[in-house]
Amino acid sequence: MIVARTTRDAVMGKLRAKVAARTPIFIASAGSGLVAKLLEQAGVDCINTFSGARLRANGMGTMAMMWPILDSNQQTLDYTEQDILPALSGDAFVCACINANDPLRDMRTVLQRLKDMGVVSVSNIGPSLGYVDKDSTLYRVLVRSGITFAHEIEMLALAAQMDMVTVALAFDLDDSLEIVEKARPDIFCFHAGTTRGGLVGFDSGETIADTARRTETVFAAVRQIAPATILVGHGAAMETPEDVQYMLDHTSGHGFWTGSSTERLPIERAVSAAARQFSSLTFKDAPESIR
Repeated sequence: MIVARTTRDAVMGKLRAKVAARTPIFIASAGSGLVAKLLEQAGVDCINTFSGARLRANGMGTMAMMWPILDSNQQTLDYTEQDILPALSGDAFVCACINANDPLRDMRTVLQRLKDMGVVSVSNIGPSLGYVDKDSTLYRVLVRSGITFAHEIEMLALAAQMDMVTVALAFDLDDSLEIVEKARPDIFCFHAGTTRGGLVGFDSGETIADTARRTETVFAAVRQIAPATILVGHGAAMETPEDVQYMLDHTSGHGFWTGSSTERLPIERAVSAAARQFSSLTFKDAPESIR
């Protein structure tokens, strides 16, 4: 088959038009080709691929990608090329979330391979050092060993030089300001925390109002540095469409990024409901031969 291609100019033109029209930008993660196809048909602007989404498709939580059970970049490269891109018609563009701290790969080579396979966008989330609490021993040990947020920023800056659409992601105000100031991304996403709900979601107890307040604080600060950057929110209490609508109503962002909310959670609910219906089926009566 021939995978549909797009360009940075085409992507940014579409996104800027949506911003001007006050139409929310919709980014969503996909761990399988079927989910990606359904998301695109539903009108998603950007399909994100990363090892966490692939692991969610196998019944694990997103944070499983932080454990050394796979080569994160290899997983993302392989399933993006083999599962996701062939499933799409080209209405949605693909953003690959890669591990910029991979000590065994040159990021220029990784980015070029993505471009060659038809991926026009990249993000720093797969995985990011930002997932680790800064006051933890683990964080200090990682930084000491050369796993740094600076590498994620450098990767995004290089991607921009290579004419890719860059999507920066951070988990707190300080990192948000640093990554926007130094990488100057096209899109910035504030990650408010692991999405709650379902079999493996983590509920911190935060309300959607809390998530909106924290997100807007970051948005306002980022806008002072880079007023043209497209802003989206993700995670924490953003579980349902009603939650996301609250975010749109109570923040000054331009859209949202869903992960579990449009893949893991709907799959859990739909498959469980259908399977229960099938498992409740019974024979009308016993066959004559066994009476």
